[in-house]
Amino acid sequence: MQLNKNIAISDSGFIFNPSTGDSFSTNPVGLEIIRLLRENKKKDAIIKELTGRFSIDDSTAEKDLSDFLLVLRNYQLLNDHE
Repeated sequence: MQLNKNIAISDSGFIFNPSTGDSFSTNPVGLEIIRLLRENKKKDAIIKELTGRFSIDDSTAEKDLSDFLLVLRNYQLLNDHE
């Protein structure tokens, strides 16, 4: 999984896709997922980071990650290579 390279993301969670002109905003969990995706982290590593940083259990982190990845795919912000 990799974010499209042309996506601009601010520190506050504002996401801009210059190819389409679409913009979105995300919460701190989404912003952390984006940061970890940019570091080329795998799903298991992302879940581990989320559970530590946000004090949530594994199943909640896994669901949050799956839901957020689905949103990224739907808005064509994510390239899947796995």
